[in-house]
Amino acid sequence: MSVAATGGPERRRPGYRRLAAAALCAAVAVVLAACAMPGAESTGPESAAPVGGADRGGADRDAGRLTGQGPSSALDQLPGDLLDQPRECADGVPATASYAPRDASEDLVPEGSTMARIRERGTLRVGVSADTLRMSARDPFTGHVEGFDIDVARAIAKALLGDPSRLTLRVITSSQRERVLLDHEVDVVVRTYTITCERWDHVAFSAEYYHAGQKLLVPLSSGVRGVEDLAGQRVCAPEDTTSLALLRTWPDVEAVPAATHTQCLAMFQRGMVDALTGDDTVLAGFAAQDPYAKVVGDAVSDEPYGVGIPADQVDMVRFVNAVLEQRAAGGAWRASYDRWLSDALGEVSGPPEPVYGRTP
Repeated sequence: MSVAATGGPERRRPGYRRLAAAALCAAVAVVLAACAMPGAESTGPESAAPVGGADRGGADRDAGRLTGQGPSSALDQLPGDLLDQPRECADGVPATASYAPRDASEDLVPEGSTMARIRERGTLRVGVSADTLRMSARDPFTGHVEGFDIDVARAIAKALLGDPSRLTLRVITSSQRERVLLDHEVDVVVRTYTITCERWDHVAFSAEYYHAGQKLLVPLSSGVRGVEDLAGQRVCAPEDTTSLALLRTWPDVEAVPAATHTQCLAMFQRGMVDALTGDDTVLAGFAAQDPYAKVVGDAVSDEPYGVGIPADQVDMVRFVNAVLEQRAAGGAWRASYDRWLSDALGEVSGPPEPVYGRTP
């Protein structure tokens, strides 16, 4: 869907400083969007312990972690299909339930496994964003892609290959996440990828490594405080995302899809849309880019992020879950959150508790 620049009135901006800030932010958005093309890159070294620490519960994981569905206060008003997705699938297993890690006593990289093939290749191929500030974005000064999601990818590479820099990063859009996994063009996708029952039909997920929620980005001068104030307004969200699916259910709101979050931001800054919606992690980065924008509203969805993995590679899912458990137990998750997200999103109690119980 294309939207003309004359598709609506410009938002009033307070003087020259607003114009200058908007121009600068739009320029940054264009640069980042230009970077968000399929390609490869290696990142620098990272300090992380290899996988193989103490087992956290053994067989008790499968039977004992099918509870804890996350916050639901704002979800009670959502349509049933979207309400059900983050909770429980048709087979009675929660969407966030993954495959339990292998016991520490077992060989974590057995001969003939997916991990052994990756180790032989010598690099981990990862689908990422290059324009999601704080989660996965290209630093304009160093050229490296960095953020909370990239820290997860580096930890997997460190555990499997002994070096967090042995990554081949494939920059993809949200709508490409499933395809690159189905076609085995990457080994994993770490790109603010919300775990849903529908997606489990095509790909596999790790346990949840971050819990986000959908909110709104509006002009600083806007009186919008939540979804209930959006009647008659144009709101942007990226294509093939849970954010856009939910946006399309809001009454009297014009949903405007775009290829990427950055394109939504550029349209917002040009006055082509009145607001944009997405996960709070993404919007926090946008607010940092534009001092005349703000994040508002209570979270209207549960967005549990998981590492996307090809559905036929359950052994890789188990390996990744072992990495995630070790990051949580060893403090790496907390250190990454404090570095990238705490100043924008505040304090959290800790990483999500992993949920297991899924069987191949």
